[in-house]
Amino acid sequence: MSVDKYSPPVFRLKLLTTVSALAFWSLLSSPATAELRVNEQEKGAPPSMLDAGPPAPGQVLSAADTKVYGRWLPPSANWALGRGLPIEVVESRLIPLEPARLAATEKYSAQVQLSADGLALENYVAGLPFPSLSDDDPDLAVKLMFNYENRILVDDLDIRNFDCDTGSLRSDRGMLVERHFVLGHFRRLYHVGRLYHEPKPSWPTPDGIRYRESLHPIIEPFDLKGVGLSYNRYLDPGRQDDSWLYYPLLKRVRRLSTAQRSEALFGQDTDLDSYAGWAGSVAWMDWSLLGRKKLLAPMHTRHFPGRRATGTADFIFDDTWELRDLWIIEGRSRLPGYAYSRRIVYLDQQSFVIPYAEMYDHEEQLWKAWFNQWKIGPRPFPGAKTAVYAYEQQFLPAVTMFDMLLDHATYCTLPSREYPGEEGWYFNFGDAQGTSENVFSLSYIISTGR
Repeated sequence: MSVDKYSPPVFRLKLLTTVSALAFWSLLSSPATAELRVNEQEKGAPPSMLDAGPPAPGQVLSAADTKVYGRWLPPSANWALGRGLPIEVVESRLIPLEPARLAATEKYSAQVQLSADGLALENYVAGLPFPSLSDDDPDLAVKLMFNYENRILVDDLDIRNFDCDTGSLRSDRGMLVERHFVLGHFRRLYHVGRLYHEPKPSWPTPDGIRYRESLHPIIEPFDLKGVGLSYNRYLDPGRQDDSWLYYPLLKRVRRLSTAQRSEALFGQDTDLDSYAGWAGSVAWMDWSLLGRKKLLAPMHTRHFPGRRATGTADFIFDDTWELRDLWIIEGRSRLPGYAYSRRIVYLDQQSFVIPYAEMYDHEEQLWKAWFNQWKIGPRPFPGAKTAVYAYEQQFLPAVTMFDMLLDHATYCTLPSREYPGEEGWYFNFGDAQGTSENVFSLSYIISTGR
């Protein structure tokens, strides 16, 4: 798939402490010279598809537009468009960095280095590690992934009361729901890069934990009630996660290997490494930059909770899309037994978050895709009273993962519409909202999962 080539000068950002957040991101989003090796989507494309400019704000794309505007979408989104997903196009908008993260980037980024083996950061404290990048950097791809990894870093996070439907798809009907899931909490607690609560900027642990995470408890379906997952991610790139899965019905704790993070859980299509587009360790992949391209992406959506599409596209959310400059990065696993041959991550050039990612099987067929519905603002919805921030925060009112080979999908609404008024997304509250160290312990998960 060839990617548009840009003529302006090579991208270089000089961070100055006097630069405002908007100016910072305006510089960061400027186009640069980069060339992609491949774009499978455009091979053999008809002239009408290659000649069409981007759709204008106000247009709503339909299945009839796949050949005309397909080049402005990744292959998986064009597949969804062909299945009936309406794509409403709106004006692109800036995504400013939070003031605390911007200040930390300006203060600490100059001292950060990539380790000699390219698997870890040295002298990292907080903020983005590599805000100043050039196209001729041989480590550009892995540095971009470290920027992503630290862009989504928060002191703590609690996503509450969300649900997922998983089921089969067909081109002549909507999703046939096989199982409905309701989950109580998805929590994460960071020990590095902390910006808001003491201890900050780091909270050292004896065994070098980068962050703790838990998904617990499952409330529905009944046979999985009380199931919980917890794991520790470590600073040492050579140390694998410690992951445990608890099944109350069997009164059993199962330890998961790192390679099993690519396996679908509970009959869903989702796997742990695909959460948010990429939730593995940067060190677990060999990364290469395929290039960059302007593509439509759902970055400033309107609905909270997410609004589901209808008809044959009801496996994905229906909201607004905008034209974005995206890095396209390929990751190939270093782990034996990994489910995917490669993962294509589409990274927003301005904000360093992922709107979507695509996974290929070992026969190099496009297999699955993960899509994030980003909603950006100081609160999730106008009436929110607790999850309110003094800066623009990024929320995910809906996510979906769909399997294009098996015609299957898992769609999640965060929070569930079964909990009216639930604000759902609690960032940087710590103990005040219950995200403390003890809730990640296996003993806590077992005691509360009965």
